[in-house]
Amino acid sequence: MENPLIVNRTYELLTYLTKHLLRTMPKDQKFVLGDRIQSAIADNLESYITAYYSNNQEKRPILKQANIKLEILRHYIRLCHDLEFINIRKYEFISQKINEIGKMNGAWLKSTY
Repeated sequence: MENPLIVNRTYELLTYLTKHLLRTMPKDQKFVLGDRIQSAIADNLESYITAYYSNNQEKRPILKQANIKLEILRHYIRLCHDLEFINIRKYEFISQKINEIGKMNGAWLKSTY
């Protein structure tokens, strides 16, 4: 069975963040802010896989929590930009990917009602 698109996009974002964000962060932030960022997106990956194998009633709270995690992730990425750990191009690219996942999450959540 093929993964839903949201799982693939989330996995791609996790890979990108691990390669391009965590490696460039100062050591003192890598294990605090970097770990929180990686955990937030990894938690969402787990949530989407869990939701995929759940019935509609079980999906709703999972997808709502995933949406909250995405909002938290948005703020962490913004903080990385404000602290100059990433440039504007990377910030825009990551934000675009988070927004794309957020739209998929919202559409999926809407379809469960």
